[in-house]
Amino acid sequence: MISLDGPVLVAGAGVSGAGCARMLRDLGARVTVADDDETARLRVAEATGCDTTDVTTALERIGDYRTVVTSPGWRPDTPLLRTAADRGVEVIGDVELAWRLDQEGHFGEPRTWLVVTGTNGKTTTTAMCAAMMDRGPGTAAAVGNIGVSVGDALTAEPRVDVLVAELSSFQLHWAPTLRPDAGALLNLADDHIDWHGSFDGYADAKLRALRGTYAVIGADDPEVVSRVPAAGGTGTTTVGFTLGVPEAGQLGVVDGNLVDNAFGDNIVLAPADGISPAGPAGILDALAAAALARSQGLDPAAIREALAVYEVSGHRGQVVHRYAGVDYVDNSKATNPHAADAALTGHGSVIWIAGGQLKGAEVDELVARHAGRIKAALLLGVDRNLLAAAVEHHAPDALVHCTDSTDPEEAMTQLMARAVDIAAPGDIVLLAPAAASLDMYRGMGHRGDCFARAARDLTA
Repeated sequence: MISLDGPVLVAGAGVSGAGCARMLRDLGARVTVADDDETARLRVAEATGCDTTDVTTALERIGDYRTVVTSPGWRPDTPLLRTAADRGVEVIGDVELAWRLDQEGHFGEPRTWLVVTGTNGKTTTTAMCAAMMDRGPGTAAAVGNIGVSVGDALTAEPRVDVLVAELSSFQLHWAPTLRPDAGALLNLADDHIDWHGSFDGYADAKLRALRGTYAVIGADDPEVVSRVPAAGGTGTTTVGFTLGVPEAGQLGVVDGNLVDNAFGDNIVLAPADGISPAGPAGILDALAAAALARSQGLDPAAIREALAVYEVSGHRGQVVHRYAGVDYVDNSKATNPHAADAALTGHGSVIWIAGGQLKGAEVDELVARHAGRIKAALLLGVDRNLLAAAVEHHAPDALVHCTDSTDPEEAMTQLMARAVDIAAPGDIVLLAPAAASLDMYRGMGHRGDCFARAARDLTA
């Protein structure tokens, strides 16, 4: 329960904090927003009418509050949050707040909650599932880290009946009682270890998505499978999804079709060919989305219709150009080795555009796994030499070429000119950097746009 009688402290005056403050204030709660950014405090005060304070003052008065609602990025060891917990003041996040208020009926009949999490593939799976569920009897929306905030979706007019929520490990860490109608854990790999303190801490947060009625899991991911027995509770049904032939209780692939062997007897849902993005990663995302939708009784025809028209959003594996029998694929969103692994899987001959900020991530295993498909590695960015060494060791037959340019347009153009020169029909020129972009680019979107533009310009 959320006590709307006692004062509530919202930690953080960013988008999440402002949304929580507004929602609580509209329900009659006494709200104070804490942030050290004076400009952000003024903006929130004007938008919500709530009181504001700096973090030091909030810390001194922490015992005055019944509940602290933290923005998801605030670490658990932040002095304000740690002191609140030590003093017996409950600390929750924005998603937990929205969940409790919805379950308590503050916005009418509680919504259906479908949660998607994992290290990679969350956004595509969430968007696919929302497109499927919107063909059902109620209205659906993609929320959380995609689309609108959960709080805004709860107060939207017309009403949103189904919340398909992409949630991060941060949001799930601060959501101790969340019990979605169905939740999916797609995969697990090292990420955000500095925030959670360990891989176990990161994984435990992700596993919170699986405490509802249905737990949808990546059955091909051994890390997920090994941890699932500790995740669910009484009354939770586990449903797997796999690129192989599905066992009972799974969705999988048979004769080129997505097949449901969990909520029916090998029911054909949709053809695997034509799913966007193309390749194994897109098929896995579609299977996970379909499992969530089927758990809510959605008809196979609705799933087939949704997948037939769904197009992946920018920089997540779409073909941005075709020329002379060569596809140019922008997966700039593959900002870590785990995401790059999914992007490389399933292709034949790849001219790989990679590099940037590895942030300490190891790439030898990634390169060794895909050595046979790497025709060339064209590398840029601050950690290009680490990638070059891995390719030279594990894929000695591959061409390796680096650019030393730090100009984002020039560097990408140099690599793409080499790619166009060596590409042959049937090759894939794939931007899957395995690294972050901010050493050279404004973000992963800027990097992907430069890739697509160079591909078009150099083949004009």
